[in-house]
Amino acid sequence: MAERLSRRNLADRVLAHLGADIRGGRLAPGARLPTEQALTSLLGVSRTVVREAVAALRADGLVVTRRGSGAYVAANPKASPFRLPGRDLDKLENIIDVMELRLAVELEAAALAAERASRREVARIRSAWNDIGRALRRGEPAVPEDVAFHRTIAEATGNQQFPRFLEFLGSHVIPRSSVQVPSDTAAERRAYYERFQHEHGRIVAAISAHDPPAARLAMREHLARSLERYRTLARGLNDDRQS
Repeated sequence: MAERLSRRNLADRVLAHLGADIRGGRLAPGARLPTEQALTSLLGVSRTVVREAVAALRADGLVVTRRGSGAYVAANPKASPFRLPGRDLDKLENIIDVMELRLAVELEAAALAAERASRREVARIRSAWNDIGRALRRGEPAVPEDVAFHRTIAEATGNQQFPRFLEFLGSHVIPRSSVQVPSDTAAERRAYYERFQHEHGRIVAAISAHDPPAARLAMREHLARSLERYRTLARGLNDDRQS
């Protein structure tokens, strides 16, 4: 007997069904979506599930809603905005995906910052690095300070799309804000924090020296080590499930 679907899975199923109809042209731009009552009857789900699916379609830019009238297919539904799977960003596979994306973007951000940063911007980057150190000495994980450090580097590129991208990612820039490695002891966490702060220092030094290749390399090594940490954790969890 098939396992009963959760409300989230049902909403995802309705989302996929309606999204396919919209992208395939079966629901044309400007067309009104079937009513909630019609969709509940057609798809065998509750009104709550339908509302969640329509809200997700709206977030994707596929539909627009009009008060008292219903939901309509957007004028250009194929131009839907990029978004992350916000509900599941605490899953390791999604965290790893985001980190790989960051790796591609932040290497160039570091290199551009090294090339373009003014004396004042370099000072702000160094100050943000020192803020991380102070938070760590207080025994804190320094998540907001770490976010600020990477954002300050992005701002120093002179290209506002870099800080906008990090702002879009929000706290997910720093995976340890949502994932704890259960096997880590306090001493291991402290050693990990000291290592990544040393890695930050190498990034700061390269940007301060206006050395783009060195900044790119320092950022690569920093993010690649973090990425490998979470890949290793994911492999361990998969091994536990299979044993």
